[in-house]
Amino acid sequence: MDRLTITETFAGISFPGHLHTRESLQLAQHFQFQDTDIVIATFPKSGTTWMQEILTLIHSKGDSLLAQTVPNWVRAPWLEHTYFRETVRDEGGVRLITTHLPYDILAPALKKSKAKVIYIARNPKDVAVSYYHFHKIAKFLPDPGTFEEFLDKFLDGTVHYGSWFQHVKGWLRHQEDTFFYITYEEMHMDLRDCIERLCGFISTSLTCEELDNVEQHCSFNTMSQNKMVNCTLISPEIIDHSKGKFMRKGVVGDWKQLFTGPLNILFDRVYQEEMSNCKHSFPLAQD
Repeated sequence: MDRLTITETFAGISFPGHLHTRESLQLAQHFQFQDTDIVIATFPKSGTTWMQEILTLIHSKGDSLLAQTVPNWVRAPWLEHTYFRETVRDEGGVRLITTHLPYDILAPALKKSKAKVIYIARNPKDVAVSYYHFHKIAKFLPDPGTFEEFLDKFLDGTVHYGSWFQHVKGWLRHQEDTFFYITYEEMHMDLRDCIERLCGFISTSLTCEELDNVEQHCSFNTMSQNKMVNCTLISPEIIDHSKGKFMRKGVVGDWKQLFTGPLNILFDRVYQEEMSNCKHSFPLAQD
């Protein structure tokens, strides 16, 4: 398959060449956002797919037809991917746009508009474990090796898409009225409340019945069975479905299955060093 083993480097960060080229990354950097755009920004494995589904269902007033017939990467296309220009709509109206790019790359373009940004963060230990498992099935990502080897690269920020620490701290600098920050753990704890808060942020009013429908269709069980979401539409030459599921567990605290005592101590030390000056805390990262 095309560029499966290629690594693209941009702004000092590694990206999978199957999905990105220097041209596509440069186009993303200079993209002209519209004031009505809604941007979903995340580090990989932090709840991106979940938020794409939530916003799709909010905009459809709980009607699941679009979510069940159009792939999520078409409904909320990836800004930095090679296919973006052919997929994004240029006409007016709300556009959902997804990105894993760090803030420093997109900040100049974003600040030229009033586009709304929704940033989802997740316990970095759970991110590391989920990302490790994703490397095992995604043929466009490098062989992760052992979990210990992968975690060293995660902590060093040398995995694809760079440092989790720098990604989170960077986006938290986007302190605009158009910025909405939420965590995966909040969504897991009280999805209904998060949906209602998101509705307020994007100025959309839903009835109780419509909220019920959004909540139902955005449950892990429903999404994991939806082929427009669970990546089973993607060729096994790109994602090896025989080695695992894209939507694996959807839980909080799964990191405890792979972290040994020494790895946990190492992670906590690096976390404290990297995040000591960050005004947002991630208490669950220490549990």
